[in-house]
Amino acid sequence: MRAMVLTEHGDMDKLVYRSDYPDPKPGPGQAIIKVGACSLNYHDVFTRRGMPGIKVPFPVIIGLDVAGEIVELGEGIEGWSVGDRVLINPIDPKRGLTGEMFDGGLAEFFLANESQLIRMPDGVSFAQAAALPVAYGTAHRMMFTNGDIQKGDKVLVLGASGGVGTCCVILAKMAGCEVVVGASSQEKIDRLKNLGADWGINYEEEAFEKAIFAKYGKPHRRTFDGGVDVVVNFTGGETWVPSFKALKRGGKVLTCGATAGYDPKTDIRYIWTFELKVLGSNSWTVQDLESLMQMIEDGRMNPPIDRIYSLEEAGEALRVIEDREVFGKVIVQP
Repeated sequence: MRAMVLTEHGDMDKLVYRSDYPDPKPGPGQAIIKVGACSLNYHDVFTRRGMPGIKVPFPVIIGLDVAGEIVELGEGIEGWSVGDRVLINPIDPKRGLTGEMFDGGLAEFFLANESQLIRMPDGVSFAQAAALPVAYGTAHRMMFTNGDIQKGDKVLVLGASGGVGTCCVILAKMAGCEVVVGASSQEKIDRLKNLGADWGINYEEEAFEKAIFAKYGKPHRRTFDGGVDVVVNFTGGETWVPSFKALKRGGKVLTCGATAGYDPKTDIRYIWTFELKVLGSNSWTVQDLESLMQMIEDGRMNPPIDRIYSLEEAGEALRVIEDREVFGKVIVQP
């Protein structure tokens, strides 16, 4: 079959297109999925580069988020039929993470364990479903299950133009929040406003915490005035301490990643002085993904898709994510 294969950690030249990769064969409790769409995430960039403590079995097909149609069933699978449309849960308790510990979605076919299969509603496309798990599933859990955002909260979303960020904007507006976005250009801010953001900060031109002070006032530890209620920060790096500065007393930082650096300088004085909460979120549940697909089915949400690439162009798809040239999700359709 055709596939985009990672041969070893390194630069983009380690990602190789092959037309002769072995077809997967289903064992007991497994299904072969004809891939309808695969979306890429920054995690795929980390997998290509290599991450401390994670030993990837090479060669491997990357791509965590997969949606498609069952074309073959192994022995022992009940309740599923050839032709069923499915979203794949990237987390497999037995094998690990899709596209990292075993072959992922940048291929014509994908080998799934039965536990990974999630039924797709008729009104959801393969591209829409594939946009969800890593970015939208994580955002849904971070904002609601762990973050407990409330109607009327002032929410600042940093790195808002990517997959997780755009979902956070959409979900916060659905919850009735006032949403502020941080992005690297006015063009991205304008597009985020079209998704529902109330106003935006170009953090290439001004410090976002100072823009928050100008709009809402500087946080005051005695009166609880000023600042925002929530900062969504999955970038880390140099944005970490300014996120604390932007929060009102009792505010929350929600984080699910560290795309700009996992070991930033910090200042714990803000945490205790302003009684801040730092809440981490990791991954998602099947219920998160089912809820998101239902939102799409009901017309309440449509994940913004920036670009769609062919399988042969998957290397370029990963490059635009790495270089932060995207707004929303990047999809590969074999």
